[in-house]
Amino acid sequence: MTNFTRRQVLRSAGVAAVAGAMVSGTAASGFSASPGGAFCHGVASGDPMADSVLLWTRVTPAPAALPGTGLGPDVSVGWEIAADAGFKKIVARGTAATGAARDHTVKVIAGRLAPATNYWYRFKLGQAVSPAGRTRTAPAAGAAVDRLKFGVVSCANWQAGYFSSYRHLAARGDLDAVLHLGDYLYEYGPGEYQARDVVVRPHEPAHEMTQLAHYRRRHAQYKTDPDLQALHAAAPFIVTWDDHESANDAWKGGAENHTEGAEGAWMERVAAAQKAYAEWMPVRYEPGGQLYRRLDFGSLASLSMLDLRSYRDQQAANGADPSVSSPARTITGAAQMDWLLGNLKSTGPQWKLVGNPVMIAPVRVPSTLNTAELAGVQKLMGGRSISGVPYNVDQWDGYEADRNRVVRHLRDNAVKDTVFLTGDIHSGWACDIPADPASYPATGDSVAAELVCTSVTSDNLDDILNVPPRTASVGVENAIKAANPHVKYLDFDSHGYSVLDVTAAGVRMDWFVLAERTSASSGATLSTSFNVQANSGKVTPTQGGLQ
Repeated sequence: MTNFTRRQVLRSAGVAAVAGAMVSGTAASGFSASPGGAFCHGVASGDPMADSVLLWTRVTPAPAALPGTGLGPDVSVGWEIAADAGFKKIVARGTAATGAARDHTVKVIAGRLAPATNYWYRFKLGQAVSPAGRTRTAPAAGAAVDRLKFGVVSCANWQAGYFSSYRHLAARGDLDAVLHLGDYLYEYGPGEYQARDVVVRPHEPAHEMTQLAHYRRRHAQYKTDPDLQALHAAAPFIVTWDDHESANDAWKGGAENHTEGAEGAWMERVAAAQKAYAEWMPVRYEPGGQLYRRLDFGSLASLSMLDLRSYRDQQAANGADPSVSSPARTITGAAQMDWLLGNLKSTGPQWKLVGNPVMIAPVRVPSTLNTAELAGVQKLMGGRSISGVPYNVDQWDGYEADRNRVVRHLRDNAVKDTVFLTGDIHSGWACDIPADPASYPATGDSVAAELVCTSVTSDNLDDILNVPPRTASVGVENAIKAANPHVKYLDFDSHGYSVLDVTAAGVRMDWFVLAERTSASSGATLSTSFNVQANSGKVTPTQGGLQ
């Protein structure tokens, strides 16, 4: 999701930035490089299970072996994982082969680990040693768990600012994992999408990414960010993609930001995007497989990570399009829907958490907003409208039959403690998900809750309106909450991150907001906290959030 359509994009050429991927050293019969240069894209871990975790790095075995070039020798990279930060207690080690065929990225599964345990890991190539990373395994199946803490982030646009949110999360030291709910990177070239039309730091390559080499180079650029590297090294990531990992408003047969012919065949472009994603992200996914997956954390929580791009039908023309409610259209695909409903049941872990790339709570925008406000909300929500009133057909709102199926399943099976964790919309929300929006809150029935994190850097409403934060947006927020009584919290202006605290008594999200996204040293402050009490299915404001 972006705040403009392709037809509104201003094309720009000739602006270039070079990722800091050059290394010192020479290619010889073996390897020679400075220790820092060989692993200049950092280390990462992901998808923690009770007995294993995925470890990732990218190695630069020769000066010419830059991302996306297809150059450089095949090499064997060593890895080790230890029970201590000093690597005195090595619990597993091995080697992994890599080369230009996978852009010199390395992914290994470190297994036979103890549950609910901190580990440290690193990689080696010749005399070069990577930075060390910290990771953590999940609790054992059925094990009692007092508390889980997750960082929650989405929508990190390199061109729109700095990733201070990642720095603040990395400094906490108390996270079991980081949930990245999509738009980990953006496809646009310099001048196409940035911070209030100002390119804070230009994308590399200096054009929209459409081919495998482009996606690889863009992933590599993002992985040079020191704050992103720090967070990857501090905690395991659990990721899913939204649209910008390939192209804006993607669906199974195309995207709003793709022109067939001029930019090649869509299936070739999305295959390139998915291959680069599989190579560069710490995720148990390879092209041809499925990204949606479930991870369990003892008896306390399960986490179902959705893929809402690969199987969805094309978005409706607008909210008045009768296909919005057609049972023949899907956002999940049939197999993923059956899998999701199978996860949402009364047995198993208490909390059913759902990593949900786009909002599931219904949102209606009142026509009482003035022209500028309506235009701003329409840009933020994807550029579709009914008689001039914004309507986001890219969210579950555009696939009502699928949403109704989930809601009915939760209601008819009396499934409790379901919380959707959502990104995409560049704003913070806390919502009930009513069984019947038309009669809510008179009936009081809410089948689940939804907690939406804001953007790390991507533009939100005050940026679109070009006004100071917490001015014009406040009236818009109040109008939307009045028109949608299940929406209990809405912040259209802030950039930042969230922290999710999970206990048997409740799930709480704390929203932290940055002072200035265009400052590399931006501070962050706690903005608000909302709680979902066990068995309630509703969000309520709370005090004393995690600092």
